[in-house]
Order: sequence, then structure tokens, then C-alpha cells
Amino acid sequence: QVQLVESGGGLVQAGGSLRLSCAASGRTFSRRIMGWFRQAPGKEREFLAAISWSAASTYHADSVKGRFTISRDNAKNTVYLQMNSLKPEDTAVYYCAVQRYSDGTTYFAKTPEEYTYWGQGTQVTVSS
Repeated sequence: QVQLVESGGGLVQAGGSLRLSCAASGRTFSRRIMGWFRQAPGKEREFLAAISWSAASTYHADSVKGRFTISRDNAKNTVYLQMNSLKPEDTAVYYCAVQRYSDGTTYFAKTPEEYTYWGQGTQVTVSS
């Protein structure tokens, strides 16, 4: 059974940092694009970043560019999201997922519908 498990969330003050992890089990996604999303209460799920299978290419949404960095370790089947200079508006549940049909592609999808194998999410709360 395929499973993605996010961890690393918590409560942090504005200006602080957190590093989220997304560990995959059940199969390897070393050839697939992985992405991070977040969802705040009452809002739609928002794309944050994606990374190619080799980690040679990444894409970050404008809302987090310069503050968040996506990375991956295929040997550990894990994807990370380093979050710096956190703001109260970053408060949300953060999810990782696997981009559909992304084996070998260089296209970075940005909508939730283009991703699959969602984890349960990890809560990030940034206090002012």
C-alpha cells in the first residue's frame, strides 16, 4: 500500500523556520515529480513547490519563492520543504503528493487534480 507521511510541522513564531519531511513507503517515487501544497481553513489547496526526480529542477510558487526550498533524497524516498522567514499567513495544513504521469517529464503541475497519493498533512501554525 502506498503511503506518504508528512512530519515536521508545529507552532513557530513569525520569522522562524521549520523543515517539513514527506516520507514515502510502499513504493519508490524516485522517477516521479513530487510537490508540496498547503490548505488554510476556508481556503482552497494551494500549490507551493515541486521538484524533479533528479532534484536538478525545482519550481516554487511566487508566494513562497525566496523563503521556502524544496529538496529530496531518493535514497531515503523522502522530500523536504525548508521554510524560513515564516509569516502568520503561512499557517495551514501542509501536504505532499506525487505528480500524476510524471515519470521522466519536466513539466511541473500546479493544481491538486494533477497530483495523487496525498499524505494526511502536517499542521503549521505561525504566531505573530
